[in-house]
Amino acid sequence: MKEFFCGAVVPDCTARFEGETEEAILTQVATHAHDDHGMEHVPDSVVEAVRAQIRDVE
Repeated sequence: MKEFFCGAVVPDCTARFEGETEEAILTQVATHAHDDHGMEHVPDSVVEAVRAQIRDVE
């Protein structure tokens, strides 16, 4: 299992995501970025910042 906290990239955001793979988390993050942060498209630089903050959890 993997997890990502949006606040690691967007200060003050408390959203947390978990999934079996990075791709599962990135899918959730893309929806969140659109719905909650008004991003029509998630730039590659943001995707890389998210990838860098995804952690393995047990």
